[in-house]
Amino acid sequence: MNKYLLSAGAFFIGTSAAFAHITLETQEAPVGSTYKAVLRVPHGCEGKATTAVRVQIPEGAISVKPMPKPGWTLQTKKGRYEKSYQLYGEAVTSGVKEVDWSGGSLPDEFYDEFVFRGTLAADLPAGETLYFPVVQECEGAAERWIEIPAAGQDEDALENPAPGLKLLPKK
Repeated sequence: MNKYLLSAGAFFIGTSAAFAHITLETQEAPVGSTYKAVLRVPHGCEGKATTAVRVQIPEGAISVKPMPKPGWTLQTKKGRYEKSYQLYGEAVTSGVKEVDWSGGSLPDEFYDEFVFRGTLAADLPAGETLYFPVVQECEGAAERWIEIPAAGQDEDALENPAPGLKLLPKK
């Protein structure tokens, strides 16, 4: 009986590690819509407290506005988009390319969320996945959730997958 319990325990430890990365709370949204991204941070790095979360905003996610977080410093890095997008009848050519929350402390034994919202450009390809690479910094360590699967590669095969958002057809 004990060997079965050990096997079951090993299974759950193995599967929890696979699901212990930063993810998006809502993992699908229609193109052309406003999207509220909630990054779920389930743990620190190697038992150490999280002190910074940086997310790269992919092309096609425009007009991004992050939510301030008490106890954390919020900064954005802006830049030009690869092309011009239409938003409320106006051409948009630049905006937030990265959001950084830093200076806080999220102990390893606690969970938290980091939030921003933006618009998913109407010309993004429905059926594909948009990835938001995240770097999680901790006291003397870091986790880089930045891997994007190659064409035909299963996301579950990645060790440090970037959070992904499946793009649905426009409503």
